[in-house]
Amino acid sequence: MGRQTKISGKVSRRDFLQAGAASIAAHYVISAAALGNEEKAPAGERISLALIGCGGMGLLNLHNCASQPDVAVAGLCDVWKSRLEKAAQKYPTARTFHDYRELLERKDIDAVIIATPPHWHCRMAVDACAAGKDVYLQKPMTLHLAESLAVRNAAVRHGRVCQIGTQIHAGENYRRVVEWVRSGRLGKITIVHTFNVMNQGPDGVGNIPNSTPPEDLDWDLWIGPYPMRPFNPLLVKSGYEHNSFMEYSGGWTSGMAPHIIDLPIWALELGYPTTVFSAGGRYAIQDAGDAPDTQEVVWQYPHCTMTWWMSLCNSFGFDLGRGSPARRLGIYFHGFNGTLFSDYNHHEVVPEGERLKDIQPPEKSIPSSPGHEREWLDCIKTRSQPSCSPQYHVKVDVPIVLANLSLRLGRAIRFDGEKECIVDDKEAAQLCKPQYRHPWRFPEEYL
Repeated sequence: MGRQTKISGKVSRRDFLQAGAASIAAHYVISAAALGNEEKAPAGERISLALIGCGGMGLLNLHNCASQPDVAVAGLCDVWKSRLEKAAQKYPTARTFHDYRELLERKDIDAVIIATPPHWHCRMAVDACAAGKDVYLQKPMTLHLAESLAVRNAAVRHGRVCQIGTQIHAGENYRRVVEWVRSGRLGKITIVHTFNVMNQGPDGVGNIPNSTPPEDLDWDLWIGPYPMRPFNPLLVKSGYEHNSFMEYSGGWTSGMAPHIIDLPIWALELGYPTTVFSAGGRYAIQDAGDAPDTQEVVWQYPHCTMTWWMSLCNSFGFDLGRGSPARRLGIYFHGFNGTLFSDYNHHEVVPEGERLKDIQPPEKSIPSSPGHEREWLDCIKTRSQPSCSPQYHVKVDVPIVLANLSLRLGRAIRFDGEKECIVDDKEAAQLCKPQYRHPWRFPEEYL
């Protein structure tokens, strides 16, 4: 057996809460107290910030920003009145809005956090950019290829500062892995394996039947541009349950792959895949949802292959955990000289015999992040782009949306990265752009 080295990250491991708010995000922000300044900056020097979507993750993002001395919370928006009122109790000076379009009309709001369900991300992000607002957009960035390109293009056209909410990118562990991979010491890397697994079954998230929406929830506006469907309490309970409904979430691949495939795309500086194939289905879970409980993806790049495995039926995590059911995830880089495997918080290097004689980590070359939200706030002031701007993140989002399209069609999809279009498949090319429900309109002008 080859020698191994284990390098632990500084962030302690925490599972994502089933409530849908990834508690690990709280590790990646520096508080005002830590900056040595608990006093707020003068009003004229503060970033006036609003939140659209007052669920768990949005409130966490807002808290991380509001704790900074140069931020003032100016607005809150949600289509669920009780949820909006609960958020307003914490930020009583903020104006409240039922319709995000009214919020975007406010000239006294500089920037917005968009933390709605993913089916709203494209339309809201494009509208925010057009209204002159800088944007923190929760992942997944979008659910369709055309939406991904529209968000990127809108941010560029309007010169907006946008950060996608893949907060794991800000962690120390990912930086150390990128340094290892880019050092070349692992040798040529020809394949990367990625995965996210858990064991929900067989009852999944439960079988609560469809029902009448709560009186204080505007169900028509919650659905917005996507196809109307009956209300189900599980669909709106939290991000965890929401991932079981494919049309509005993209399933667990859209829910988790943005965090996980971000690492190899960053480390290997991958562009777009040339071919995407996905297989899977709903084989065992029997709940009110309809998203796959099993999915495999192969992304072919010009010089390497990356795979993805998602399971809701088994939580075996190879070197990264086994035994009692739990949520587990990982990334494996396989090179001539060794293998590096990682999760969010630690990584290990396994040499190929004597090929990797020096297993001491490379010198640190990537600076620590000030925090994912703090980086965005700093960039708003300098008018520079943060590390997870749509210009970067489109290389993460497009492989995911193409994978789900391949799963839907049951065949491989070829992609021309230079032209940013699907090749030799008219049906797939048509389906890459969703048909928005009247009166909502897809932002064609950004394609």
